[in-house]
Amino acid sequence: MTGGNLAIMKWLLFDYGEVLCHAQPEADRERMVAASEVEATAFWERYWEHRLDFDRGTLTPAAYWSLVLGGRPSRDRVERLVELDVQSWSHPDDDAVAVMEEVHALGHPVALLSNAPLCVAEGIERLPWIQTMNARFYSARLGMVKPDAEIYLRVASELGAEPEDFVFVDDRLANVAGAEAVGMTAIHHRGAESLRDDLKPALASPR
Repeated sequence: MTGGNLAIMKWLLFDYGEVLCHAQPEADRERMVAASEVEATAFWERYWEHRLDFDRGTLTPAAYWSLVLGGRPSRDRVERLVELDVQSWSHPDDDAVAVMEEVHALGHPVALLSNAPLCVAEGIERLPWIQTMNARFYSARLGMVKPDAEIYLRVASELGAEPEDFVFVDDRLANVAGAEAVGMTAIHHRGAESLRDDLKPALASPR
């Protein structure tokens, strides 16, 4: 893809979790709970309660899992929980990935913007198809999270573009609203088929 194409085509900026990958499968969720030795309801409440701080990079894996487990786990348990957590977010939605690849083939540059702790980001980076994207941004590496305005503006700046040069796709309405607030076109992801239809007018519209 030439620099000229990047100058005239809109960027397509994808979320990762529950957009390009499936939600955590139940079997993976059960393995995580079993490894934690914490009651399931308490486990998931704490998992999500502290997740944005983990995504922002202000918690180490040991600190995060201590909060989730309600006590300081051994190094081996932390490593096991990290492994299972990464695995649970490593199931691509082949239909959504196909849409991304179709848009890329038309000449639109594509990028990733994911709220993800460093360990999960490293797991995502090992997926072969993710390497086909033009750029990838992870919250823990940036020290900021969606839906804060700063993260969208940082991505635009890093790519040498303006917010209005982007079409952003996310399954969470708060993140969609955050992107719209800084001037990006944003699409609420409801599935691959609706995404394909939603992208046509969004990518065709002038800047």
